[in-house]
Amino acid sequence: MKENIIRIIAGVSIVCFWSMGSIKAQSALDLRINEFMVNNDSNFVDDYGEHNPWIEIYNSAYNMVNIGGCYLTNDLSNPTMYRIQKGQDITKIPTRSYLVFWADNNTTRGILHLNFDLKESKIIALFDANGKTLIDSISITKKQQTDVSFGRLEDGSATWGYLSKATPAANNLTTAKVSAADVFGAMDPLGVGMTIIAMSVVFIGLAFLYLFFKYLGRFFLRDKKKQKQGETKPNENAEEEDEISGEVNAAIAAALYFYRTELHDTEATVLTINKVARAYSPWSSKIYGLRKNPK
Repeated sequence: MKENIIRIIAGVSIVCFWSMGSIKAQSALDLRINEFMVNNDSNFVDDYGEHNPWIEIYNSAYNMVNIGGCYLTNDLSNPTMYRIQKGQDITKIPTRSYLVFWADNNTTRGILHLNFDLKESKIIALFDANGKTLIDSISITKKQQTDVSFGRLEDGSATWGYLSKATPAANNLTTAKVSAADVFGAMDPLGVGMTIIAMSVVFIGLAFLYLFFKYLGRFFLRDKKKQKQGETKPNENAEEEDEISGEVNAAIAAALYFYRTELHDTEATVLTINKVARAYSPWSSKIYGLRKNPK
């Protein structure tokens, strides 16, 4: 029983550690190049009031990620072209949020201003702090329209295209999105289908739990029964080996009987009374009972 419990605990521990190892930590690897604009004529201005090309980085993780220490480049042969300065609060991107960099080739204006321009670039790439791990990249097509951004149709998605509206530091999806709940609600306005599905899920879950604990209990009971059988077998063998025959028991009983009956000598049961020579009994004489008078 103890061995099986230890095996179960070990198995659960292995599964937990494997799951933890298979889940990627939310870090700079969750950052994505989400949108960019090459020909910014009258769209978005920087902190100096100028229109320059810009790149939007999106944090797809569910926690804050600091992009500080990572690299942005427009040349894969030079992955460490621009190192984003560390130790700055501005480089901390909150969950599901954005950070815009200006590709104006003017680093004197701050850490968000890159040392390259997008107008002659063919690619944008984001590298990890080691300068070797490519986090994300996107090729720049030749047909870049003025004041039209190119980005993911939905934040963090794999589908790219020209956006109907530039959305620096904002959600790329500007149109109302019909969710699956809306579609289901239109199909089932009274909620009958939802009720059936909910009840089915509950009963299926209860049935699964019943079967799980039923067979789990059988497993432990079977193991316990085997353990008891293993413990009782040596005792049964010992009883078989130590079993005494009937003749020996009879001899022992007879010996005990004779021992008990011969504890005392045999006494006669006949009493003999002989008549005394005196005619009276001294025990009944009154003279022996008189006291002397006091002087």
